[in-house]
Amino acid sequence: MNALVSALLALIAALGAPLFVIILAAAAWGFWVIGIDLMVLPIELYRLTENTLLMALPLFAFAGFLLSESRTAERLVRVSRAAMGWLPGGMILIALLACAFFTMLTGGSGVTIVALGALLLPALTQAGYSERFALGLITTSGSLGLLLPPAIPLILYGIVAQQMDVQGVDIQSLFLAGFIPALIMIVSLWLLGLWQQRHQPVPLTPFNLRELGSALWESKWELGIPAIVMGGLFSGWLVVSDIAAITALYVLIIEVAIYREIPLRRLPAVAAESMKMVGGILLILGVALAFTNLLIDLQVPAQVFDWVSTHIDSRWVFLLFLNVGLLALGAVLDIFAALIIIVPLILPVALEYGIDPVHLGIIFVANMQIGYFTPPVGMNLFIASYRFKRSITELYVATLPMMLVLMGVVLLITYWPDMVLFLVK
Repeated sequence: MNALVSALLALIAALGAPLFVIILAAAAWGFWVIGIDLMVLPIELYRLTENTLLMALPLFAFAGFLLSESRTAERLVRVSRAAMGWLPGGMILIALLACAFFTMLTGGSGVTIVALGALLLPALTQAGYSERFALGLITTSGSLGLLLPPAIPLILYGIVAQQMDVQGVDIQSLFLAGFIPALIMIVSLWLLGLWQQRHQPVPLTPFNLRELGSALWESKWELGIPAIVMGGLFSGWLVVSDIAAITALYVLIIEVAIYREIPLRRLPAVAAESMKMVGGILLILGVALAFTNLLIDLQVPAQVFDWVSTHIDSRWVFLLFLNVGLLALGAVLDIFAALIIIVPLILPVALEYGIDPVHLGIIFVANMQIGYFTPPVGMNLFIASYRFKRSITELYVATLPMMLVLMGVVLLITYWPDMVLFLVK
């Protein structure tokens, strides 16, 4: 009977049934088999609503969707060019920082490629960089901001960890822990670009204080968003849900009332789109946590740890295999689904190996970030292929050097936990 149900679930998954339906059906069948009342499923959904972090998710998502609808991307590129166009490889650094900052604000990797691609690809090629390099850089940079606050993946990891009653995981710590790894990734890609394009005659843009001042003045309202987020985090006066509410209200005011780039009639559609994404995440999260309870009742995490500890007696070897598995997972599964489904399985095992849960969260998101452009089916590869009208194999070749460099950074993140946790401690 179990084999028949498993085959049926695999069939409806192959036919395109929503992920939450598959997880819910699997959880319901499992609880029914072991004789537990199915009321545990709605109870788990209700228990999720008691998590105060949950309020931050829709608010940050709404703010991100508003920013993606405005001309924020153009203003960010102008500021970056005015501030760093005079540096060697300045246009590379401009592309990296603009993509990271935009992804940080919007929370969407694919959104960054679509919004900034039309600006950055011609800017890079006109500056003298090869088209292949420019394609690889933009495709790779689309996910760079996922480790920077207010990173929705880190918030989601924190919610899952807290629902599992894991001690020592709070959103402020996750946000702080992501800073140094994100900075190292940006600098590493910049240095790679300098090396790869060392023979290209790339003219520098002379520094113009008046242009910088004008660009900063034009973008002054968006530049206030990181100040709100970081000020709230470092001051200790605000919790994450407070920061999210202030950020959403601030973005709403500047985009609707000050810049006037989003008409009032457009607001319901933007809110609906953002809440569709949040609703999908919450549905998956609720049923996945119920499924996690089933796995705990069946002692699956303990069995996984017993199997792993039998075959892997070193924490460092475990971390290596974890990275390989997460990279493969990130290439085939969306980051939100991966966080909700996989974290409850690997978190208890990682804790048994003495791995800090905040450190694990950064390792997880860093790998998922690379998974966005890992062949054969990384999502950013297909978005960039559609956006730039290039073959997917051309993008494989273009992103390969960047992917190898970022894999090296992930290993550094993995095996130097003190570097990741420096700001937290």
